Amino acid sequence: MSAESTPTPVKPRKINLRTPDVMAKVQEQVESHYRSVVVERIRANGGILTVRDTTLRLAKQFGFCYGVERAIDLAYAARKVFSGCRVFILGEIIHNPLVNEQIATMGIKNLLGNGREAEIDELTAEDVVIVPAFGTDLITLKKIQDRGCQIVDTTCGDVMSVWKRVRQNAVEQVTSIIHGKAEHEETKATASRALGLGRGHYLIVLTLKDTDYVCDYIRHGGNREEFLERFKDAYSPGFDPDAHLDAVGVANQTTMLRGETEEVQRRIRAAIFDRDGPELGSKRFRFFDTICGATQERQDALDGLLQEKMDLLLVVGGYNSSNTSHLAEMGEGKLPTYFIRSASKLESANRITHYNLHEKREVVTENWLPSGRTIVGITAGASCPNNLIEDTILRVYELRGIPSNEVLAA
Repeated sequence: MSAESTPTPVKPRKINLRTPDVMAKVQEQVESHYRSVVVERIRANGGILTVRDTTLRLAKQFGFCYGVERAIDLAYAARKVFSGCRVFILGEIIHNPLVNEQIATMGIKNLLGNGREAEIDELTAEDVVIVPAFGTDLITLKKIQDRGCQIVDTTCGDVMSVWKRVRQNAVEQVTSIIHGKAEHEETKATASRALGLGRGHYLIVLTLKDTDYVCDYIRHGGNREEFLERFKDAYSPGFDPDAHLDAVGVANQTTMLRGETEEVQRRIRAAIFDRDGPELGSKRFRFFDTICGATQERQDALDGLLQEKMDLLLVVGGYNSSNTSHLAEMGEGKLPTYFIRSASKLESANRITHYNLHEKREVVTENWLPSGRTIVGITAGASCPNNLIEDTILRVYELRGIPSNEVLAA
């Protein structure tokens, strides 16, 4: 096809999905899928439910955050408003299998999943593409825009705040050191913004061990090739540790542990100040608090719950959910903690299948549920719907010989 005959994509018109009539229908549908009367009742009772010899304690904050609720609402609204169109989503709307399965049953196809049904270059201007709550990288976004698709952007506002910071770093030729998981969709999206208009650079660190390695290089220099091999696939094209660690700004994946991100920034700041002195160092180091508020609320709430007497803790959520995995980490340090995807993992009073964060796989634990008077704590990540928490609560009581009708009547 010649250049003259190639159609120029028409810029999609802006459509308000959140009209009162559409949102009324969306809310009704969302509540039917994810609401829990049991959870609401326990919350109203101060987060405690005791039936016979079994007590459940819920963290004060858990489950869907505003950003997740907004993303789900917009996805449901898109399906209703664009009922005659093909609707796609870039990967998972959030990191929860149940929600993603529900999205799929509504005819919203995963554009990036295994066995994908359509490639980006097969999209047309009549198609609708949903950007998930994590956002997407700029290259993928540009490809979709070039196809002329209607884009429904559900990116969380907290994520966009991080983007604003790393873009500013790029403008001022300050390298963004991103505390996060290099393979995570949000971190990939943030890294693409850190390039700015091609002048910016980034380096992704996950652990404090990674951070200490970088700090040692800042202070003393080192083997450039070894550095680049260690952080392979976690830095920007053309990144040179001998040139691009001169001035740095620490950013983060919004769902990391606040204390750990603060420690990353403290150590890097100290290294810059050791190398350059306080006056010059203060000009070459930047840090902004960009931890998601909902993530921090759930971590703080779990910290409060862990001060209470409990025999074990159940953490409910998707295994690939970063904020949920951090809740499991917090619990592990205090008492027996089991990270489960759903109530189906509570196989019996003697057997539970749960996710091992260190081995990155499901494992089985025997004799996990104590006999006699027992107190069970429950929390969930920001992407876990209340109905999954209810299922877990009812299953715990069932395994203790207490039927659901008795729990519902309590």
